[in-house]
Amino acid sequence: MPDVLVEIRELNKKYTLSSGFFNSTKRIIYAVNNIDLQIFKGETLGLVGESGCGKSTLARLITRLEKPSSGFVNFKGENIYSYDKEALKSYRRNVQIIFQDTYSSLNPRKSALGTIKEPLTIHHMGNKTDRTEAALSIMAKVGLSKEQANRYSHEFSGGQRQRIGIARALVLNPELIIADEPVSSLDVSIQAQILNLLKDLKNDYNLTYLFISHDLNVIRFISDRVAVMYLGKIVELALNHDIYNRPLHPYTRMLLSAVPSCDPGRKERIVKIKGEAGFENDQGCPFQNRCPYKTDICARIEPKLEKLDEDSLCACHRAGSI
Repeated sequence: MPDVLVEIRELNKKYTLSSGFFNSTKRIIYAVNNIDLQIFKGETLGLVGESGCGKSTLARLITRLEKPSSGFVNFKGENIYSYDKEALKSYRRNVQIIFQDTYSSLNPRKSALGTIKEPLTIHHMGNKTDRTEAALSIMAKVGLSKEQANRYSHEFSGGQRQRIGIARALVLNPELIIADEPVSSLDVSIQAQILNLLKDLKNDYNLTYLFISHDLNVIRFISDRVAVMYLGKIVELALNHDIYNRPLHPYTRMLLSAVPSCDPGRKERIVKIKGEAGFENDQGCPFQNRCPYKTDICARIEPKLEKLDEDSLCACHRAGSI
């Protein structure tokens, strides 16, 4: 059994939405809804789902950029929401994030070298010379040259800016890196370069990744296990090859159906896509309004995320029978 680095238990994050200026009715929306999840040391856990399902909110909760409405996140056995100022600073040294937007995530007034050195300065690691040497070493690791050190973010391409973001996350030698859609804004050829770089760095630095994406091809390439998220809930969790070879949840099947295929023999989708994610039903399965396999029980009882075999969990009343 691998060591558990991060354990998430009954984690919730809710927001209150107003119906409008002249309507005082308010509705509570759960961006993260009672999630239980473990991230094992040394693995890449892929988190996939449609836009707006709560993936980035979960990332912000794990990094403590936001506080939950309830529940907890344990990092190496300690609740991160109980940390004092000093413990929180140490935690943020061990857990870093790579952002999606390569423009807004970099300070336009800082050079590449200054951006990568900044975390070392904040955490008072080494003297000025040590910090410069460490930053230049990491730059070389991610494929940036010494000659580019004094250039500013607008002088780099999107792929190069993301390399700066990766170097900034890596320079503190963290244990966990959360990659929040790090390649979604890049050209396909550049995506491949960044994904290969992340794989190499994982092996070189013994890293653990939580890799967030809505692209199942990207998740398939980089992940060891895959968690599928729908409307703030984890609806399926399994090993990479199980997710793609025998998906258990109808939503997972729908996502896989949306992936373009080069197979000329594939004439129809596994599950035809219909409707949009929404909150039409207050009880029962949250996917029932889009599910072609729903039965009477789906409208009455919400399925729980349950273990079906040694490595697979699924929240579906019909899991294993469809």
